[in-house]
Amino acid sequence: MRKLVFIFFILFAVQKNSFAQDTLPKISVTQISNKVLVSWVNPFTSVTTINIQRSYDSLKGFTTIGSVMNVKALDNGFVDSKEFIPAQYYRVFISFEGGTYMFTQSHRPHIDTTKNVVNEITEVIKQSPPVKTFFIPSKMVYTGKENNVVISLPDAGKKKYSIKFFEEDGTPLFEIKKITESYLTLDKANFIHAGLFNFEIYADGALIEKHKFYIPKDGQPMPALDVNGYLVK
Repeated sequence: MRKLVFIFFILFAVQKNSFAQDTLPKISVTQISNKVLVSWVNPFTSVTTINIQRSYDSLKGFTTIGSVMNVKALDNGFVDSKEFIPAQYYRVFISFEGGTYMFTQSHRPHIDTTKNVVNEITEVIKQSPPVKTFFIPSKMVYTGKENNVVISLPDAGKKKYSIKFFEEDGTPLFEIKKITESYLTLDKANFIHAGLFNFEIYADGALIEKHKFYIPKDGQPMPALDVNGYLVK
């Protein structure tokens, strides 16, 4: 019941602030009393995940603070339950069927003076349950078009990159010892089956990232994954 009330007031707040809403990939970030509302209009029909991220820097250090459950809604929004402090930035991560994704530009909140919305949102936040977070893919190894695996490495011609791939349980699959191209695609057939895989990226012999990616079954879109990369049931 409290979840339904929370969703109602989120939608109510979005409606009240609809004059300021932008259409994705643009977003509106509004400070309402000591909370922040991130809102938008969604024109896309193939969205699979929408995650809200926060940072104290406009370019880096973003962490996911929550996700939108109904990603198909035209008008939508998210209230940050953490008390607002200056110099916070927000952006939205959006993934689509087939594995493609994008990030919106980051924004600092602007102040809204809608008094009645302030009281209602504040009261609902006190009662709201925790928000479920979802999987954020790597920017360097991720599932791309036709569910093949994309490798995107900056300055590949200047650094000695290597990648190790593993099964979900840690069993080694194969290693690419020298990568000289900044962008390449591995056919999903190299991974034998669909599912969750682990990888490690090394640059000049040093581990720089350890993460996961998911390959859907043939003909299937990317499913909803939890923060650890497992299927959401």
